[in-house]
Amino acid sequence: MKELIIHLSSLVTEDRWNRFQKVLMERTQYITIVLENIYQPLNASAVLRSADCFGIQDVHVIENNNDFIPDREVAMGSSRWLNIRRYNEEENNTIQCIQKLKKDGYRIIATTPHKSDRNLQDFDLTKGKIALVFGTEMEGLTDIVLEEADEYLKIPMYGFTESFNLSVAAAVCLQHLSQQLRKENINWQLDDAAKEETLLNWLRYSIDRSEIVEEDFWKNRTLRS
Repeated sequence: MKELIIHLSSLVTEDRWNRFQKVLMERTQYITIVLENIYQPLNASAVLRSADCFGIQDVHVIENNNDFIPDREVAMGSSRWLNIRRYNEEENNTIQCIQKLKKDGYRIIATTPHKSDRNLQDFDLTKGKIALVFGTEMEGLTDIVLEEADEYLKIPMYGFTESFNLSVAAAVCLQHLSQQLRKENINWQLDDAAKEETLLNWLRYSIDRSEIVEEDFWKNRTLRS
């Protein structure tokens, strides 16, 4: 993979390569986002944009009844720089997603008012990686998420309205937690394998017909061997 990255890096401008290196150092998988059955394209797209802006690399999308179709104009190309992992092949995709994240060591954090909830400002990031789960504005999170959640998180509010819309709630949570993360003594940056995978994906997105370039690279490498 390293050889391929070196080869592809020669095909992008120096400014873009330097930009990749700078952004890569701020990327994290310590915090990830889960979107359960989101159907509003504008909200879905705004969440992706916020994830990119705050350095969140992975977004998990549960598609039970609704397809996840971001609005390109709102997303502003942010989906190209993220790992969007979709769950849409099982009868119960929510369970599949939660089990996968728990297996990978994530705490499942339901973003909803709950009798055992914790205010955003009081949330403890040092206890381990977190997956923030957001549901639809109309229905909220499913009972499965609420039952399987390890903790519950809410944003303090002081007005008559009971909740923010999805995209605002996600942005508020990510702004606070991503800033807090960088203040704590936590190993939050991508590991070497994740950095290489991410960098390779970014290069592929940046090079026209990259699949052909890559195919030629491996052919020539085999001939040299």
